Amino acid sequence: MTAYPVTLHVCLSCRAAGDDDACRAGARLHAALASRLEGQSDILLSGVDCLSVCKRPVTVALAAPDRWTYVAADAADPDEVIAAAERYAASDDGRVPWRERPPLLKSGLVARIPPQPETRR
Repeated sequence: MTAYPVTLHVCLSCRAAGDDDACRAGARLHAALASRLEGQSDILLSGVDCLSVCKRPVTVALAAPDRWTYVAADAADPDEVIAAAERYAASDDGRVPWRERPPLLKSGLVARIPPQPETRR
């Protein structure tokens, strides 16, 4: 088990060339990840309607409380997505050093978003 549980969001709306509405690439990736992650508690899988990176399907996001969030596109290989999630989970604050990033977090990176600042009243 990795140090911190993370949520892996997968865009279910993403479609590859040739996909129809009934069988989209995002939904296929989500299904493949669900079978590989069954029984794991350190990576929580979440299917989402749209991550708005339509020109580069399939898009995923890695998020956890008080950590940086990564948005990555061109996610085709479930094993590579899981490797990225495991590297993210093992990092101290969500920032994965460049040399430790799997290809998805190098060539597929769309955005790295800082943690939400703590609000105090």
